[in-house]
Amino acid sequence: MDTTKLMYRPGLMSGQRILITGGGTGLGREIAEAFLALGAEIYICGRRGGKLDETAAELMAVHGGKVTGIACDIRDPAAIKAMVDTIWADGALTGLVNNAAGNFISRTEDISTRGFDAISDIVFKGTFYVTLDIGKRLIAEKKSASFLSILTTWVWNGSPFTVPSAMSKAGINVMTQSLAMEWGRYGLRFNAIAPGAFPTKGMSERLSPDAAKGGGKAVGMERGNPMGRVGEMHEIGNLAVFLMAPGAEWVNGQTIAIDGAGYQANAGNFWSALSPLGDQQWADMAAMIRGSNEKDKAERTA
Repeated sequence: MDTTKLMYRPGLMSGQRILITGGGTGLGREIAEAFLALGAEIYICGRRGGKLDETAAELMAVHGGKVTGIACDIRDPAAIKAMVDTIWADGALTGLVNNAAGNFISRTEDISTRGFDAISDIVFKGTFYVTLDIGKRLIAEKKSASFLSILTTWVWNGSPFTVPSAMSKAGINVMTQSLAMEWGRYGLRFNAIAPGAFPTKGMSERLSPDAAKGGGKAVGMERGNPMGRVGEMHEIGNLAVFLMAPGAEWVNGQTIAIDGAGYQANAGNFWSALSPLGDQQWADMAAMIRGSNEKDKAERTA
């Protein structure tokens, strides 16, 4: 991220202590960098401890400050409790970014129940488990905090060929609105960002494996967007800072799109790009996605 393009005064987030799930890579890493550059103390979690340590070291080498990586599988409530206990030993969090996710493209008739669970256990259940554990502690200690979930515009209109993710993220969108009302009286705010196309390695490997293999961009990322481009990382960083930093406490219960009006122009999903594909094309993409998953699994167990 080009942090010189952040819109805020230096030190804006000093004193903030924020956990970012899935913070070792992709958009989670970019958001972590924006917060760190503005003075926040950062915790990042994910299943690959080595990647978390690598990311923490790289970010601190550039910006100083403190980034702590904690290996945690958010599908496991006991692992979440252990992680949050470790964080709380140094003090309460002031913010949580629910960014951890899983996704892959597939015709829905080809998805197994195991494949469905692989997505929903992380995106739907895991996000709620982390939010609940941290929320209960903050309520008990009478401390204010901000919660931010990274969603997608599919929460408004669905997305063919990524149904488990669309269902799960729609549930988190409802959680955001529900808890904004229920827990607002405790000084807890809940908002969400619905990004358009912000190219990351994981996104390309699982949502457009043909493009990833050839070093290209994911299907339809620029085509049809009114602004003729994809998002730049500092742009999502600026929006995340606005929603999490002191000064925006009246913003609560909102899901904000950042997609160059792509949702309005082309629905922001995969229908037009993927509906023409045939059986062999789907089989080829499934094989490439399995290869990416096996590589990630090997890194977690190394």
